[in-house]
Amino acid sequence: MPVSNAPRAVPASIEVRSIDFVPDAERHGGLASQFTLWLAANLQITAIVTGALAVVFGGDVFWSLVALVLGQLIGGTVMALHAAQGPQLGLPQMISCRVQFGVYGAVIPIVAVCLMYIGFSASGCVLAGQAVGQLLHVDDGVGIAIFGCFIVIVTLLGYRFIHLLGRIASVVGIGAFLYMFSKLFASHDVSVLLANRHFSLSQFLLAMSLSASWQIAYGPYVADYSRYLPRDTPVAGVFTAVGLGSVIGSQVSMTFGVLGAALAGRQFEHHEVAYIVSLGSTGAVAGLLYFSIAFGKVTVTSLNAYGSFMSMATVVSGFRRGLKISVAHRFLYIVSMVGVSALIALTGRHSFLKAFESFILCLLAVFTPWSAINLVDFYCFTRSRYDVPALSDPDGRYGRWNMTGIVIYLIGILVQIPFLATAFYTGPLVEPLGGVDISWIVGLIVPGVLYYAFGGASRRRAPAQLILP
Repeated sequence: MPVSNAPRAVPASIEVRSIDFVPDAERHGGLASQFTLWLAANLQITAIVTGALAVVFGGDVFWSLVALVLGQLIGGTVMALHAAQGPQLGLPQMISCRVQFGVYGAVIPIVAVCLMYIGFSASGCVLAGQAVGQLLHVDDGVGIAIFGCFIVIVTLLGYRFIHLLGRIASVVGIGAFLYMFSKLFASHDVSVLLANRHFSLSQFLLAMSLSASWQIAYGPYVADYSRYLPRDTPVAGVFTAVGLGSVIGSQVSMTFGVLGAALAGRQFEHHEVAYIVSLGSTGAVAGLLYFSIAFGKVTVTSLNAYGSFMSMATVVSGFRRGLKISVAHRFLYIVSMVGVSALIALTGRHSFLKAFESFILCLLAVFTPWSAINLVDFYCFTRSRYDVPALSDPDGRYGRWNMTGIVIYLIGILVQIPFLATAFYTGPLVEPLGGVDISWIVGLIVPGVLYYAFGGASRRRAPAQLILP
């Protein structure tokens, strides 16, 4: 495997790499920054609201917490396996789709990824806008606009600055959650909530789906933030650092959401941020909590904006035979995606909870088949034996369309439809199963098995070792 002996490059203030390969001379960072980045990305208000949905839609506190933990572990394992690909390939996650789907065919899952980025960024803008509005005493709409402008700046600066923010945000988040939990336990008898148990299999699996989809949704871009690590970084180390950071952070946030929603009842909807802060304190301390909520959203919303830029660049580059993206184009992509997300946030902020619940459950139907195919291909067939120049050549090793990957991906989506249970569609097999939504389990197993059985040509296409530009 070729390894460069060139001296380490001095990073620019604005990242110049995009979807192109990161040479060894530019590799940097360690596992600690991976842990803090993903801890910070999950110690935030949207994760609190996601956990709260388990109670808002009928679950009890005890079994909701158990189900959320199980979903975190399953989804976190899938997500961390994607993260471990970053240092070995030196490429962002979605560009590797071209190995499984073809240079043009990769556009199919990438379009779905772009929709995910827009949805999650919009939800982040809604909640951060509430916090900014309370902090600055302005309308929530103005708060959304202010927050969106800041995200554009952070995302333009890129990888290194996002990791720096992650380290700072992890410290701020730990302090804020320690304070809010201490106030909640001091003011309320949580044991009463835990003792009120009424197990429902459908509600249990709903809570599992919420946390599993939360973790799996990071899969399409988690490697974007590990690709600068030195090539010899242990795979197990990346898996553990990213997985633990994400699972611990999201479970802490979702636990607070479950407890907060159980105490709030109907007061929670439409006033999520204000109610959560009111559980913690008032006055100057409340102002600090509003700041921590807004700051906590900066990390994950920047990840979404950065990932959306990567995905748009991947789509465009597939038709122009190149992986280089100029800083000017980078800026236009980022402004476009953040602008669309902010606009959706402004128009949909008053019906946020119900729309968000449907959105994150539908994500599973789109991303579990992609995730299964990508992981089977990488860990069973190709590993790090990629032909990097061929990733931008429609006439090269990977071709324009890989119909095997595309057909299995579409089958993976279709087989989930009878098992889906969302606010706007319920599949015919949901009721016979007692109202239980098992679509995401089917969406992982079926395409994974099919690709393992029929995707062997990917092994034959793989070069003997990594081929660099």
